[in-house]
Amino acid sequence: MAAVLALDVGGTKLGAAVVADDGRVVAEGRRLTVATDADELFELVTDLLAGALDAAAERGVPRDDLRAVGVGCGGPMTAGGEEVSPLNIGVWRGFPLRRRLAEWSGLPTFVDNDAKALALGEGWVGAARGVSDYLAMVVSTGVGGGLVLDGRLLDGGAGNAGHIGHVIVDPLGRRCGCGATGCLEAQVSGTAIAATTGRPAAEADPEMRIRVGRLVGRAVASVANLLDLRLAVVAGSVALGFGGVFFDAANAELDRCARLEFSRGARAVPSGCGAHGPLIGAAAVGWRGIGHDVGVR
Repeated sequence: MAAVLALDVGGTKLGAAVVADDGRVVAEGRRLTVATDADELFELVTDLLAGALDAAAERGVPRDDLRAVGVGCGGPMTAGGEEVSPLNIGVWRGFPLRRRLAEWSGLPTFVDNDAKALALGEGWVGAARGVSDYLAMVVSTGVGGGLVLDGRLLDGGAGNAGHIGHVIVDPLGRRCGCGATGCLEAQVSGTAIAATTGRPAAEADPEMRIRVGRLVGRAVASVANLLDLRLAVVAGSVALGFGGVFFDAANAELDRCARLEFSRGARAVPSGCGAHGPLIGAAAVGWRGIGHDVGVR
């Protein structure tokens, strides 16, 4: 069975999986993103990947079946993920992730922004399958996004296109880690919610959950108005954890703010890949890198 090794690098958790060419997750593992320096974190990554490989071998998918490594990582990063500097992972600044993983695995290795990876995964086997224009976004420890227009994933000059987390939604809001004031990420990320309430995002009260949904809807409406699209697929522990309250508030704000003929009726929907979304997205990065059709160019 042909498969790729997938890695999701998040500010709170690392995920690894072996994923078949039809999007099926064969084996997976997770670990907290906790390390004191760059090399210690990379060792955690390779240990996690090795564990996923061992588990896949026990399920009949040996290492020889692997075709590539695909990675979704928080940004920003340089083109092709040659150097990554995730805002929520302070020990990696200019870290040569793609090269180090390629040396470790001996396989073709492809790295992209985690939310762009999600956009690929959702277009491949998720909620955007068959849709040519959409936004995919992650609302979790941080907030990121990926854009597909005319069936093509947008990259931008350095590979960071779609970073909806830094759309300004509240000019009087909290200062963001990027240095600006009022960014979506600084208002609705798990980190921001904890800083605002003094409690983990999972313990947020209904009022906060509605506020988070409303601000996400406001940002999505701006993107829908700008880029002529009607679908936003939303993943991440905050969005999916808040559930219906979040999506109801987001869509109500979309109705209020997306009023142009081509954006009216735009909708925010949950990830079709569920909790596996980031790993399926990372796998899609790998499959696309070696020329496998994932439905998005």
